[in-house]
This record gives sequence, C-alpha cells and structure tokens, in this order.
Amino acid sequence: MKPRFRTAAVTALLFLPIVAGGFLLQEPPARANVQLFEQVMSLVSNRYVDSLPAGDIYAKAAAGLVKELRDPYSQLFSPQASADFARGTGGRYGGTGMLLGEDSAGTYVAQVFPHTPAADAGVQEGDHIIAVDGKTVVGVSSVDIATKLRGDIGTKVRVTYHRPGVAQPIDLSFVRREVHIPAVEYATILDNSVGYIPIQTFNENVVEEVTDAIRKLSAKGAKGYVIDLRGNGGGIVEQALQLSGLFLKDSQEIVSVRSRGQADEISRAGTQHMLPGVPLVVMVDGGTASASEIVAGALQDHDRALVVGTTSFGKGLVQSVYGLDGGYALKLTTGKWYTPSGRSIHRERKLNDAGQLVEVRPDSLETDSERLARPKYRSDDGRIVYGGGGITPDVVVRGDTLTTLEQGFFRSVAASAGVISTELDQYSRELKDSLKTPTLALKPAWTQHLMTTLAAKGMKIEPKYAAVADSILAEQLAVRTVSKAFGDGEAKQLTLNEDNQLVKAIELLKRATSQQQLFAVAKSQ
Repeated sequence: MKPRFRTAAVTALLFLPIVAGGFLLQEPPARANVQLFEQVMSLVSNRYVDSLPAGDIYAKAAAGLVKELRDPYSQLFSPQASADFARGTGGRYGGTGMLLGEDSAGTYVAQVFPHTPAADAGVQEGDHIIAVDGKTVVGVSSVDIATKLRGDIGTKVRVTYHRPGVAQPIDLSFVRREVHIPAVEYATILDNSVGYIPIQTFNENVVEEVTDAIRKLSAKGAKGYVIDLRGNGGGIVEQALQLSGLFLKDSQEIVSVRSRGQADEISRAGTQHMLPGVPLVVMVDGGTASASEIVAGALQDHDRALVVGTTSFGKGLVQSVYGLDGGYALKLTTGKWYTPSGRSIHRERKLNDAGQLVEVRPDSLETDSERLARPKYRSDDGRIVYGGGGITPDVVVRGDTLTTLEQGFFRSVAASAGVISTELDQYSRELKDSLKTPTLALKPAWTQHLMTTLAAKGMKIEPKYAAVADSILAEQLAVRTVSKAFGDGEAKQLTLNEDNQLVKAIELLKRATSQQQLFAVAKSQ
C-alpha cells in the first residue's frame, strides 16, 4: 500500500462512518483552556482516589479529545488497535472474517467475507455483537471488539449476537484462522461476451487482482465489462486512484482533495491503461462508498463508464492516519474530495435528538424531484451529472426485493441460521464430486436429506412457509454445490435472473460496441 495523499508519516484512507458525528462548540480563550487542562491533569494525578500511571492519564486525555470532536470518521487507536487496523486494511489477517460497523444500537456485522469462520457459522449482515467469550461488549467500540475477535490461528472465540426479529441471543463459536480478503472473489464471462468483475473491497491487492481478471476474461472473448462496486464500502485511496487510471487516458484528473491550509491535491491517471474503447458499466448502490465513489465518479465524469444501479452512499471526506509515539495512531478527517467535474458527492447528515446520524433529506435520491434539486455538473461530453448526495446512476435500476412469504420464512428460522449455513456448507462439500454439470436441479433425494438433517438439528418450519422453505433451501444447496464443484462464476451464471440490476447492465452492453454507443443505447431507454 503506497497511498498518494500523505507526507512522510501520513497515510490517506477513506472509510464508511461507524459512529454519529457533530461539531465542536466555540471555545473560551486559548490560555484559559490551557490552565483548565493543567489544573484537571494535576488534580486527577494527585487527588483521584485510585492512582493512575501518568502515561495512562495522557492517553485518556488524548482519547477524550478525539471523542469530543464527535466526528464519525476520526479515531485514536491504541498500539494494539493500531496494529489491528493496519492488518485489517491489508489483504490478510487472522480472525473470523467479519467487517464491523457501529450504529446507535452498538456494533454490528457490516459484511461477512466468504469462506471464513463467520460465513461457515451463519453470521448475517446486520447482526449486533453483544458479548465475546461471555463478556458483554455493549458500549465497546467496534475497533476494540475487532481486537477481541482476533487471536492466534487455531484458538477459539465465542460470540453472542442479537439478530433483528429474533427474541433470544444467538451464541456461535469460531475457530480462528488466517483470513484472506480477496478484492475480487471471482470474475467470469456472462451471457457469452460480458466480463463481470465484482470488487468487494479496496485493499492492497485490488489493482493486481482486477488487472489479472481483465486479462483472463479478455482472453476468453469478453467484449464489454461490468465493474460491480455494489456493497463496496471503500478502502485504500491509492488503490482506487490506480484502478481509475486503468480505464482513463494519460493525465486525466481522477480526484482533487481540498484540505485546511494546503494547496489542492490533484491526482491524475498514469500511463498504464486497459480496455481502451471497450464499453464499460460500473454498478453502484447505497453500500458503495468512499474509495468506490472516487472510481465511479471519475469514470462517470470522463464518460468512460455508464453507471447503473441506485444512488451510492455519499461520503466525500478524506481521513489521514498519523503514526504517533508509543505505537498509537490517529485517524483524522483532514479534507474533502471532489470529482473531476468539481462536484462533491458528500451527503449531508446530522444528529437527531437520539444521537443518531440521519440524512437531512431522507427521500429517495432517485426520484425526479430530488434529482432536479441537486447541484448539476457536466461530464466531458456534456452529460448532466449530480453532486450533493452520492453518485447518481445514469440508469437507475432498483434491486429485487423478497416476497412477504420469503421475508417471513427468513425471520422464522433466524435462530437456526448458523445451523442451516453450516449444514449447507458441509453437505455441499459432500455432493460436489457427484455433480457432473452446473445445475440448480439437484436430485430430490439430496434436498430431502438436507431437510431431514436440518429438522433433526432443531430447525422448525411453519406449515405456511413449507413450499418457500423447500425452494429456497434447495436452491441454496445447489448454488453452494455448483460453486464448490465448478467455481463461483458458474454459480453466478445460474442465478443471474435473480439480479435484475446486473441483467439490465448486460442487456445494455450487448447492444453496444463502443462506450459512446452504450451511452446512446442507455439514453434511448
């Protein structure tokens, strides 16, 4: 990782917020505050009922200062948390395989990485962690919880979750192992000619993995490409810049950063490029944030990609990580970033009375009235693009939703999610060598064996959900078996019709042989 926005000891990163934010009140005169601090430090050091090491007092004071900024992006890391943070932004670490976030209810699971202990145990996105190894972590920061979850490979950790819609806490046990978080879990050819590359994070490996995927897919005959950034919460800025530069021309602007008391920093594309002239779609949604939005914004502004999906998260701030004495590190908001057309895509948010971070304008940003109310800018070719609230797609396609029965079924078996996921994973491993071709039509006996096993392990299905349960679990077993036998790409092929946003992107690409033709096709919709 060699990020561009830094001095000798500063690394620039972009991440999703994890706590609520606000502003500092106006301060009294500086000298009075210095005296106040010195007096408080002296009294705590000498008069507090329990003695505290001097180093601890200063560390607590520093942590309190950062906390009182009430900035959702700034944080002081202890030496251990600093090491964990650095490890987590790289490609590998030891642990359970969960990305954590914070909301008003505490620390929740923002993402479960595939083929990890968390995925195998059935952890679900949205689960809130309430205890680790039997000790409550309510009120503990997500960084400190992440530290507790990491440990030596082969050791065990027990985590207690609260799952929405489930009355009783869920206890799951993990065996820690080395976790590799691939930026590109897989890449494949869809509909015979469209290269599909889903990018789940911007870690230190993303440019290398995307480059490798493009070369392999081009060799297989890909004529157009989909770069899927849905659910990608960001990561390392330099990797986002390099990835953007792969698809732009020499010296084209990617992003500019405006910081306090400094000249604007403008990042431009280098000389390494791929896919010149090949039509390209970038997919985004509400989970697309930070570094991902830099990529989508740059390619949209330079008319290099058609953006498809729903409006992105809208985080246009930059954090820098400063190494401090004693192994500490400070992640601090230091600037705002702007797309090449000059737009900020930062979405305004504020604290409500309950201390929750909420959007000032919560209505959908895809409605015509909301879109027209936002600041307008122009791409290189004069197309209208929007600022002030995320990356607005050129073609808005809302995702599919579950039926009422499907939602009811998932709620009814939420307490058994870990058992279901583990059994699906184990049984699909047993079946993979028996599957001769990729198919969702498994033998009825296999599905029946699965249902019998799950029932024996305590999964109860209400009669009204019986048909839905058979269909969903049979398909899940088939998808996992195909994935293990033939790869994730083949599994995606079989379930493509369930992803209407991707189906639309492919439909548009199939009708175009150049980027300009792709824009024309989209405009005619």
